[in-house]
Amino acid sequence: MDLKEKIFYFISFAISIFLGLFFPLSVDSQCNKKLVIINFGDSNSDTGGYVIVRGMMGQLPKIHTFNHNLSGRMCDGRLIIDFLCKLICYYTIFSLIFCSMFDVLDSCRKISEGNGYLTPFMESIGKNFTHGVNFAIAGSKTLPRLDSFNLHIQFAQFHRFQSLSLELFNKGDGNLLGDKDLRNALYTIDIGQNDLDGIFGGLIYEKAILKIPEIISEIENVIKAIYEQGGKNFWVHNTGPLGCLPKSLATYKKNENDYDENGCLISLNEGFVNPLMGCCGYGGPPYNFESNNKCGQGNYTICEDRFKYISWDGIHYTEAANGFVASKILSTHYSTPPLKFNNFCNIAP
Repeated sequence: MDLKEKIFYFISFAISIFLGLFFPLSVDSQCNKKLVIINFGDSNSDTGGYVIVRGMMGQLPKIHTFNHNLSGRMCDGRLIIDFLCKLICYYTIFSLIFCSMFDVLDSCRKISEGNGYLTPFMESIGKNFTHGVNFAIAGSKTLPRLDSFNLHIQFAQFHRFQSLSLELFNKGDGNLLGDKDLRNALYTIDIGQNDLDGIFGGLIYEKAILKIPEIISEIENVIKAIYEQGGKNFWVHNTGPLGCLPKSLATYKKNENDYDENGCLISLNEGFVNPLMGCCGYGGPPYNFESNNKCGQGNYTICEDRFKYISWDGIHYTEAANGFVASKILSTHYSTPPLKFNNFCNIAP
């Protein structure tokens, strides 16, 4: 664990203590409390599903050293959802302050074993879904509905998982989720970037923006369907600034009037700032992105200090950037409504 990671966990734990003072749990219920997260999405929240399905492990750069092993993430380390899950785990430990030492030690053990992170739905070896399940697959979109692993298919997988999990849980399988877990779970959705990339790449701006309501509608449909099945807690993550991605900047050739003062494409990214350069890629400045030499393919190179970069491979954020975004989510300044993320820890069991 490097110094930056230690500082993050120290600050996270301090925040969790502070939040715990203002959102106390009843002593009667807190010892049995468990937060479950069920995630749908694309590569921005894929914790290994794509690697499992496509067998791409060998093509991921060796810098992927998350948990001392290749992580299967399209990043140099942790994703936004990893940081949020980890912070929630530390908050949970603090909430056990009035419980038996066994409960506290058991929570610490689970965190040390990495169970605070979401297990991919496709995992077949050593799987444990007690804290949730991740249906996200890199490359996924909202539309077309029936394309492999798009949002509609992920929901269909969840529907099957829900049925089997309830059946096996009731038979005593402790690695799955029961009815209470599924009803009180936090359902997170992080998808849409691939949709936007596709429509802006194939349509003029005026026609492209007319497609956005269709994307939103697909997300709404999934939320409504889960709600009808008993889910009641939802968190939808907005897509990032598409116009600042090195991939977009290197691909769309425009004139000078199409860029803002920071070098981002105005048409793709109105309201956002900060031009980016990929850490892992080929071609050097200004974007270090070339379609024939993507990160992990061809003659790609990796920057010396990845902690100074926002973009990992021209498409995805670095671990450092993901940690920064996670901290902004926790601030509530960028959420509607401005609900504290740890509020989901206080769901009645």
